[in-house]
Amino acid sequence: MNSNNPVAPQQVRHWVEDRLRESILSGQFKPGEWLRQLRVADQFGVSEIPVREALKKLAAEGLVEYMPYRGMRVQEYSADDVTDIYKIRAFMEAMAAYVAAENISAEELVELRTVATQMEGRLATEDLAEHRELNRRFHEVVFTASRRAYLIHELRQLWMVFPSMLWGSFSATATKRLFEQDAYDIEEHRAIIGALEEGNGAQAERVMRQHIEGAGHRLLVAFRTGTNSVPGKQP
Repeated sequence: MNSNNPVAPQQVRHWVEDRLRESILSGQFKPGEWLRQLRVADQFGVSEIPVREALKKLAAEGLVEYMPYRGMRVQEYSADDVTDIYKIRAFMEAMAAYVAAENISAEELVELRTVATQMEGRLATEDLAEHRELNRRFHEVVFTASRRAYLIHELRQLWMVFPSMLWGSFSATATKRLFEQDAYDIEEHRAIIGALEEGNGAQAERVMRQHIEGAGHRLLVAFRTGTNSVPGKQP
C-alpha cells in the first residue's frame, strides 16, 4: 500500500480503517494492547496520517479508546461492562423480536432454521469461531426482520464488539466454549424461531430477553470464576 499516492488519500484512510478493524475483531490486536501510530504505520506500510485518522474513527465506533497523555489502545471490558452490554442487548433485541414476529418473511424464517441447525452441528472446540459467527448471524436476521431502521443500526453497532472483542477480553472465553451456553442456545433459538413462526410477538420478546440475560449471567460467572462451566448445572 502506497500512502503517498496523491489521488487516493481517502482510499488509503479507509483501507487502514478496514485493516485495523479486521485485526482488532480477529484478535490480532488484543484487548488492552496499545496501538502506537508509528508501529501500526510501519506494519501496514503507510504514513502515520491515515493511521491517526483511522484510529479516531475506530474510537468513535468503540473499538479503541483514547487514554490522555498515553495514546490509543484496543478497548477492553470489565464485569460491569458485561452487565451493561447484556442489559442493553436484552432490552433492544427483545423489542426487535416483538416487532419481527409481525414482519419476518418466509425466507428469513428458513435462514433462521438453517443457521440454528448449522450451529447445532458445530459444537467442537475447533468450530468455536464459526459457531460464534453463526450466532451473530442468527441474531442479525431476527433484529433485521423488525424493519425498524434506527433499532437495526444501533444493534449492528453493538454487535461490532460482540462477541469477538467482548469475549476476547476474558481468558475463560477468548478461545474456549461456554458449554452450557451451547445447550441453552439450542433450546432457546428453537423457541425464538417457534414464536416468530407463530407470529407471537409477546412470546418472541420474552424468550429473546431470557436468552440474552441468561447468556450474560453465564459469561459473568465464567469471568469471575475463570472457568467455562457454571457450577452446579449440567449442559
